[in-house]
Amino acid sequence: MALVITVVLVALVFEYINGFHDTANSIATVVSTRALTPRMAILLAASTNLWGALYGTAVAKTIASGLVDSIHVTTAVIVCALLGGIIWNLVTWWFGLPSSSSHALIGGLCGATLGAALGSPALAGRSVWTALIWSQPKPGEPLQAWGGLLYKVVIPMISSPILGLVVGLILMTLLYGIAGRMKPRNVSGVFGKLQLISSSYMGWAHGSNDAQKTMGVICLALVTATKQGIFQHAPAWLQFMATADGGKNQIIPLWIKFSCAIVMAAGTAAGGWRIIRTMGQKMVKLLPIHGFAAEATAASVIMVAGRFGMPVSTTHAISASIMGVGAAKRWSALNLRVISQILVAWVLTLPCCMALGFTAIRLWHYFGWPLQ
Repeated sequence: MALVITVVLVALVFEYINGFHDTANSIATVVSTRALTPRMAILLAASTNLWGALYGTAVAKTIASGLVDSIHVTTAVIVCALLGGIIWNLVTWWFGLPSSSSHALIGGLCGATLGAALGSPALAGRSVWTALIWSQPKPGEPLQAWGGLLYKVVIPMISSPILGLVVGLILMTLLYGIAGRMKPRNVSGVFGKLQLISSSYMGWAHGSNDAQKTMGVICLALVTATKQGIFQHAPAWLQFMATADGGKNQIIPLWIKFSCAIVMAAGTAAGGWRIIRTMGQKMVKLLPIHGFAAEATAASVIMVAGRFGMPVSTTHAISASIMGVGAAKRWSALNLRVISQILVAWVLTLPCCMALGFTAIRLWHYFGWPLQ
């Protein structure tokens, strides 16, 4: 029982770190364009993250039941997965690189599951890679019903930044046409006010996608513990944590939603200035019109993906949107050195976090710590 509680606490620590690590997703542009002061921007992001986190559960259900074979998942696996994600988030935060917390969590979960599956009788001679759910296509059903790493992670990981780049480029080009008919002194004033709306939209989208990933991990841990009968011996006051089902119709309990939403909002309020400087100042110089275009584009990409239960990276979406907006200005406006560093972090996140999760669970086994 102590290990189950540890999982919940570590998951909430991850959510808190996710909040300040990904603060830049919501407020980098609005701070850099000076549409809001840093304090006001953080307050706006924290509140919109909170409300966004309470909206929908499609992404949480994907994490809870659609990526790894639950037969290999124990509470120890989830702790190790979270530790892998936490380590990667702290390292990239320290260097000011806007990497994906989403892919850090997914990579950690996949790596820890693979490590736990090694030597498992449940594999019965099959490859250890079958412990991961690669794809579950269901022809004739809506896209929401398609699951697995291929459809829910790999394809969105590639397509969402491309979409953000292209849509950001197109939208910014259109806005240049509109702004060209306005008096120059009015452009910043108008788009400075519009950016308050786009920044709120971005914060809400961020909360609706990112907070759900931790909800899914907590729910996965509790479903596993319930199936193992752990709650049968738990005190009466802890019985509310018992969670049934675990399949595609999994219901995310309200207390998990509120816990993740509040903790993410608190993390957001703590700020993440290293990454904010990278995204809002080093990639390309932004004005309010650019910030509005980037935020509106990224938030829309995230909301569409969330509608289909795809745990996309808000970091990838907003970073690519900023690149698209900068490219509409002129390609030379982009700081290619900083962008190349960001792209390297994107590529390395999944494999590095898989390695961290795998190493953590193998060390767990080596020291003989309890698995359930």
